[in-house]
Amino acid sequence: MGTVADAPPEPPDNTAVRVALWRARHLEVDAAPPVLADDIGLRLVDPEPGWRERGDMHPQGTAGFRASIVARARFIEDLVAERVDAGVGQYLLLGAGLDTFAERRADLGSRLRIFEVERPGTQAWKRHRLIELGYGVPAWLRLVPVDFEAGEDWWEKLRANGFDADRPAVAASAGVSMYLTREATAATLGRLAGLAAGSTVVMTFLLPAELVDEADRVGLEMSQRGAQAAGTPFLSFYAPGDMLDLARSAGFAEVRHVSGKSLGDRYFADRADGLRPSSGEDLLVART
Repeated sequence: MGTVADAPPEPPDNTAVRVALWRARHLEVDAAPPVLADDIGLRLVDPEPGWRERGDMHPQGTAGFRASIVARARFIEDLVAERVDAGVGQYLLLGAGLDTFAERRADLGSRLRIFEVERPGTQAWKRHRLIELGYGVPAWLRLVPVDFEAGEDWWEKLRANGFDADRPAVAASAGVSMYLTREATAATLGRLAGLAAGSTVVMTFLLPAELVDEADRVGLEMSQRGAQAAGTPFLSFYAPGDMLDLARSAGFAEVRHVSGKSLGDRYFADRADGLRPSSGEDLLVART
């Protein structure tokens, strides 16, 4: 019989779990071929029976959100692959959640040093599950726990875990900026702008309601209410030009806006099921 000491750490927050389950649902309910093939997050979470009947897992009702999640992940992975081929050897995920790139893409991971920055509880839980399921934690994957509430500096923790600030990197922050103040996002961009020349940063951001397609506004409002009820309210929304200005002010040499619509055109054209990402989340791509 297990003891208290044997018990796994506390599970990650609902947002990280939902993203992992949506990625798995994409394989289950959407037409082939998948934009992203990821069921490892589902194995990690190991949800209770009946999870597919939850309202936030409805095949049609949440299709746009599900598509947005897999679209941004696919875009980031394609970018990482491109930069690895160009000789970049470090990949940093800020707010990694239950990302499974290291487990699914060992072909790229083994050519990289991957750093996943996340809260200590989530990191401990994920490490436990990776080991329990037999994936393990390879030498090229560094799980970097940072206690933001205690004021720990993620940059210092990153350096302490072997990140080389003198070598270029790809840095990704997906599904995080809406939970941060504008000042916190500006500070994060300022730190990332100091990465070595040849580095690339990808950050997702939510659009203000007036820039979201009318058909998607109800879904955005529901997401806001859900985030508020969960104690993780959305704090920041950005028009594309506003986010580009923020990145320029941080010191990036080159910035561009990638719209969610363009990801729909890139990854969802001519699908048999007509699946398309919801509007409302766009991306910043910045280079040093």
